[in-house]
Amino acid sequence: MGNIIVNLDVEMAKKKVGLGELSERIGLTQANLSILKTGKAKAIRFTTLESICRELGCQPGDILEYRDE
Repeated sequence: MGNIIVNLDVEMAKKKVGLGELSERIGLTQANLSILKTGKAKAIRFTTLESICRELGCQPGDILEYRDE
């Protein structure tokens, strides 16, 4: 699982959106969004990814990155 990197924190910083604001806008708890943001999530629903991309005005590839280590 170490090869998928979650860049949610980078996108949030670019858009100047805080954890509380984004969690409220996408209907996800701050705790669950924090797990995703720190890269500790084991999975992400497409509906959640879609909501994040809609709110941040980005693409899924801006949030998720594959690194061949």
